Amino acid sequence: MFCDKRSSKLSSSARMLAALLFILLGIHAAHGQQTCTDGFTFERRTRQCIDVDECRTLPDACRGDMRCVNQNGGYLCLPRGLYNQPFRPDPPQVPQVPASAGQSESFQPAPPQRSAEPSYPQVSYPVPCILGYTLADDGTCNDIDECETNSHHCNPTQVCINTAGGYTCSCTEGFWLIGGQCQDIDECRYGYCEQLCANVPGSYSCSCNAGFTLNPDNRSCQDVNECEDEPCSHTCFNNHGSFMCNCDEGFELAADGTSCIDVDECSFSEFLCQHRCVNAPGSFSCICPPGYYVYEDGRSCEDVNECETGNNTCTTERVCFNFQGGHTCLAPLQCAPPYVEVGDNQCMCTTGNPACRDQPFTILYRHMDLSSGRSVPADIFQMQATTRYPGAFYIFQIKSGNEGQEFYMRQTSNMSATLVLSRPIKGPREVVLDLEMVTVNNVINFRGSSIIRLTVYVSEHPF
Repeated sequence: MFCDKRSSKLSSSARMLAALLFILLGIHAAHGQQTCTDGFTFERRTRQCIDVDECRTLPDACRGDMRCVNQNGGYLCLPRGLYNQPFRPDPPQVPQVPASAGQSESFQPAPPQRSAEPSYPQVSYPVPCILGYTLADDGTCNDIDECETNSHHCNPTQVCINTAGGYTCSCTEGFWLIGGQCQDIDECRYGYCEQLCANVPGSYSCSCNAGFTLNPDNRSCQDVNECEDEPCSHTCFNNHGSFMCNCDEGFELAADGTSCIDVDECSFSEFLCQHRCVNAPGSFSCICPPGYYVYEDGRSCEDVNECETGNNTCTTERVCFNFQGGHTCLAPLQCAPPYVEVGDNQCMCTTGNPACRDQPFTILYRHMDLSSGRSVPADIFQMQATTRYPGAFYIFQIKSGNEGQEFYMRQTSNMSATLVLSRPIKGPREVVLDLEMVTVNNVINFRGSSIIRLTVYVSEHPF
């Protein structure tokens, strides 16, 4: 800086400047829980601490003939003469150089001039730079990088950011300033992740529940269609976050939840089939014994009438008789003496034959079938007199064949009776019963009898 003839006054002004230079503390700014160092305020938009311009915000920051100069984190009050002094060349004279700091004030003569041109007095002390700058060799003021020189006052949790003439203490991404300290932001607390969140210092990590995958935005989750990988043995239904397996009819889901195992329907009930149940993968079938076929319902058994279908072993001389589950071939009727054949399935003993005196008058042959294990009591056969004589009455009884006492006769009227099954009878079995009808006529003193020879074919099965 050049001086005029009042150099002594300038020197005293410089000394005054050195005495007047000071930094006023700035305004403490707080935003919510965000706290900045003195001389800075928190800007919500950028979430950073910015410098406060005290020269604009403080009324009469500098008094008298002092000029306010804003600094990063503070301000200076400088004499206006340092900014407004005019340049005035002076006649040659011996310049006086002020002593350096710590020495007494003295002056040395300037070196001799090489030309006749007028020389100008020059100040030998450096041009003062404002706070935050340093004087370079070329006489310019360069910014001091407080962050690089480690001359800042940021605490260890903060990050130093160099600015023109100063520096700023800030926090890295993922941290915010609380009480002058950079503290981690718990992003998980504010729902940064859609499902699972793991907070880490300065950041966070999102993940998803089972059945979901993380989207490219690293925050939201998308359902995984597990059915695309065909995890189920039969049918797969995808749902939100999972899947469900379903089995075809006749199968059930195994304990692993994905495979299907056959259902043994035959084990559910012994009454599923009338005869026998055969399990099959995913189903079952009913089978019937020989002489039967499976009915339309698929479960019950019906007798095969071999006599009608022709699937029998009877010759033309024999008569085919069908019963439940089978058939038999009846031989032609042959009446044993003294009986003679008088009609279809009937033999008669004539009254004129002395051998017939104590024998039944007629023997009628009949056949019937009976299911094994039929419930009792059961009426199974009826017989009655075909001719009514005046003064006669009839007695019905089982003459032979009932050694097991499975049957008895119940008379239902004066001329009729019913054969009753009184005990269950098991087959296969053939029972021949002689059912006798005794005719008594006291008017004419007559007593005679007739026989129905009933052959009962008991089937092997109860159907």
